[in-house]
Parts: sequence; structure tokens; C-alpha cells
Amino acid sequence: MSFRRCLLSVLYMVAAVALSAVTLRVGYFPNITHAQGVIGAQTTREGHGWFEQRLGPDVTIQWFPFNAGPSAMEAIFAGSIDLAYVGPNPALNAYIKSRGAEVRVLAGAAAGGAALVVPADGRLRSAADFRGKRLATPQLGNTQDVAARVWLKRHGYRVTLTGGDVPVIPTPNADQLALFEQGKVDAVWTVEPWVSRLELEAGGRVLLEQNEAVTTVLVASAGFLRTQPDLAQRFVAAHGELTACVNQQPAEARAKVRAGLSAVMRREMSAALIEHAWPRLRFTVAVTREQFEGLVREAQSVGFLRDAVPLDQMFSGKP
Repeated sequence: MSFRRCLLSVLYMVAAVALSAVTLRVGYFPNITHAQGVIGAQTTREGHGWFEQRLGPDVTIQWFPFNAGPSAMEAIFAGSIDLAYVGPNPALNAYIKSRGAEVRVLAGAAAGGAALVVPADGRLRSAADFRGKRLATPQLGNTQDVAARVWLKRHGYRVTLTGGDVPVIPTPNADQLALFEQGKVDAVWTVEPWVSRLELEAGGRVLLEQNEAVTTVLVASAGFLRTQPDLAQRFVAAHGELTACVNQQPAEARAKVRAGLSAVMRREMSAALIEHAWPRLRFTVAVTREQFEGLVREAQSVGFLRDAVPLDQMFSGKP
């Protein structure tokens, strides 16, 4: 089993916890920035789930891959999933949309791993070259979409939802590569492994990296925290263990992420691609309310989150 040294350090306490049978539904994206979710899903697929071994024999975990955060948050609202690895902006959108009633941030997961990719031929050398160019992002209102709009506005461009000086075109990650290769979009703001795929497979180069930006957090629905508070705490603890193990054993973590991404994408993910992308990421459980308040201000500057509410409940860990 992977992460063998980590497993040897675990004291299994699940037998002491009496649980009725429960199915836990967790959302994640097939991105390297969601490594903990990818590894969790892959170990479940292999029959020796990281989280299951820490949550006990009465817990079944179902994993649901999403393309981007807004759709994952809609699943939270619909009651289709209980927890999700997601970008901070969709989590904020969902929290504010529910007037603080629904989404709770339980932990950080990853920072970095997002970048603006342009053609390597030099036609886009700086922000000054973007007027009239088409910039693709994973989904309207997702973390990279907001970051792209904020960056363009800071450089003097008029940015609207449907046009402006630089059209920002929400495009699923899986479609960005072909459109970039065909010249149908001029630049892409996205996350790993798509950043590296654009570099290695489509002649792209990174113009700007978000090295320290919060990329992924672990969130839960308030309803789940209300009905399963102990299980939620134990999932967060297992997430923290896994995050530490990813940092302690990066080679094994990369192998599991590669297997997990290959399974979801139904194509073999290159080991070289994972190696290329990994240094851009920092896996951490740390996240603060102050970071999210800064994201609120940025999102409001480009027309999102206009009805923001205080973030007190978002980091309370309570329903």
C-alpha cells in the first residue's frame, strides 16, 4: 500500500467509535491542486481507501469529480455531496448566496499551482499586449476566472461578463488545450496539470504564476456538520494526515495522483507531466479568514460577490 511509512505511524482508533452505517459523498476536481481528493478517490478505487481506514468500516465514501467549483457548490446546495475540495471563490460565492447558512471552510488543502499561459512565440509578452485577445478560464466565477479579471482590471482594461477590452471566456479545462493549440483562444488562466499540459503539449509558456494564492480548500455543507459532527472532525483529521504524508513522501504522492488522474481522464497521465507541475504547488491545511476577506474585495472589484455578508460563520466549523 502507498504511504507505507505514514501508515505505520497511524494508531487506528476507529473500532472505539460506534457509528451507524453512513455514506459520505465527497466532491473534488481531477487536478493536481486537488491532490488529497485525487489520492482519496484513487485509494478508494483500489480498495484500500485512505479515508475509509481512518473513518471506520461503517463509512462508505463516494467520490464525485467536477470540472470547476461553481458546479460543485451547486451539488452542495442540492444535497448531492457532503464535502468538497474546491477553490476559495466558489466557496465564497456559495456562502454568500446562502447568506452564510450553508458552506463552511474546514481546512486548507493547496496553494499555488495556478498560472496564466500564453503562446511561446512572444506575441504576448506583458499585460500591455492583451487588448482584444481572448483569455480562457475554467468556469465563470471560479477562482482563476476571478483572478484573471482582477489582473486585467489592474492593468487598465475594461472587463465585463460578456466582452470588454479582453473577452474572458469560461471554458472547461478539458477543452482549453485544443482551443489554445488551434488559436481559438490566445491565453489560458488555469491550474495544474493543465498549466503543464499547455506548456509541454501546446507550445505555451507561463507569463504569470500565482505562487502563494489559496488554490484549494476543504469545505462542508452545514447540514452535514449538523447531522455528522464527529465524522466531519475525523475526516478533517484524516485530511491533515494525508496532507502531511503528501509532503513527506512526494514521490509516492505523485504516483497516486498520476493513477487517479489517469483513471478519471481515461488516458494515461505522463509521469513527466506530474513531475513538471509538482514544484508549483504547496500542500497545506493552513487557511485564514483574512485571506478570504482579501478575495472578497478582489471579487467585488470585478462585479462578483456584491451582496457579501460577514464571514464569521464560514470558519466556525459549526452548522
